[in-house]
Amino acid sequence: MTYRDTTRLILRPVDTEQARRIRDRAPTSSDRWAQGYPFEGDLAAIGRFLRATDQHGDQRPFGYYQITRRSDDLVVGGIGFKGPPDAGMVEIGYGLIPAARGHGYAAEALAALMAIADEHGVAELRADTTRDNVASQRTLALAGFEQVDADEELLHYQARLVPPLGSTPAVSQSRTRDR
Repeated sequence: MTYRDTTRLILRPVDTEQARRIRDRAPTSSDRWAQGYPFEGDLAAIGRFLRATDQHGDQRPFGYYQITRRSDDLVVGGIGFKGPPDAGMVEIGYGLIPAARGHGYAAEALAALMAIADEHGVAELRADTTRDNVASQRTLALAGFEQVDADEELLHYQARLVPPLGSTPAVSQSRTRDR
């Protein structure tokens, strides 16, 4: 399993057994979930993960990761890929329980997920957020995503990963999006 440590978080990939516990909201004594986890966004992501795993096998590293806060070792949300890359592009999603929002955790987890994508040859990432989710819009923009499209419900974002110069991966923004 590929864990990703950041300054304040650990991204832990989820296997099928863990995903079923999350879906069923049935933690074991080894699961350390913060109050409010999983929330509806996690359940939707876990449902997609389980369907994809049933159809195509293990999704890692392009699956779902629990976002664990290092300070108390509690899971406060989830982040992940909505499937394997297709022609170098992958779609991502993330969410945090309400009590964990506003602390920069989403941005920190997103940077870690982008590094995983970069390490596995992904060139482009896409993400969507609702029009009223200003915090998520800011998080995406700070991570180097640019809004490239919109519809009645969603704003669509894209980021292109640039091959690393030295040891620091860079992100460049794209002004167009193929649909």
